[in-house]
Amino acid sequence: MTNKKIAIVTGATGGIGLAVAKRLGQDGFYVVINGINDEEGAKRVKELSDEGIEAEYCGFDVTNEELVNKHIHEIGEKFGKIDVLVNNAGGLGGRSRFEDMTTEFYRSVMALNLDSVFFTSRAAIPYLKKGEHPSIINYTSNAAWNAGGPGAGIYGTSKAGVHTITRALAKDLAEYGIRSNAVSPGTIDTPFHQQIKSTKPEVFASWANNIMLGRLGQPDDVAGVVAFLASSDAGFITAETIQVGGGQALGI
Repeated sequence: MTNKKIAIVTGATGGIGLAVAKRLGQDGFYVVINGINDEEGAKRVKELSDEGIEAEYCGFDVTNEELVNKHIHEIGEKFGKIDVLVNNAGGLGGRSRFEDMTTEFYRSVMALNLDSVFFTSRAAIPYLKKGEHPSIINYTSNAAWNAGGPGAGIYGTSKAGVHTITRALAKDLAEYGIRSNAVSPGTIDTPFHQQIKSTKPEVFASWANNIMLGRLGQPDDVAGVVAFLASSDAGFITAETIQVGGGQALGI
């Protein structure tokens, strides 16, 4: 048990999720990091612990309703509350044009990005009601507005769903003092882009040319905004989506 505020960060064994977990830990949260690779999870907990951050790993697939219910319940019962839920898990899931898209692919991308938010949020609500300045923080994307690039149409569709469910949760939970917001990261230099970074580094580097601030984002850029939304400083902010992309959404 701990007297600290409790934060759950899904998909937090690397990239933006790990940066968020570190930042919340530095801000005084006890952090529960989630992932599907138990070995990586153990390494990340040690890494956080070495930095003086109290953390533990809870491995489960956020697209599995039964496992989400089981583990969120266990976390909530263990600590008696949940203060912040960061629905960081998600991803492109691959690319497919609509004509060739299988139903299996469609459902897998929707599950990864939208079902996961629904499952974890629903399971956490009873414990968020017991939290201090409780909030849910989701991740949408520019693709939610521009529908994504070729083959990423269902990714964009799923992220548009995240944008709307964020606002719907805010409406539904306001009476309990639970806030719901989202961040919309631009191009962030993480393993998410590793394939193109390794095969076409010149293309990857050129992406900065389409960003007003002239650089790619770093995980800490997103982590700082998530930490703000999780704090009492954002106590009067709900149903909002903050673009974290250096002006990328406007184009130049």
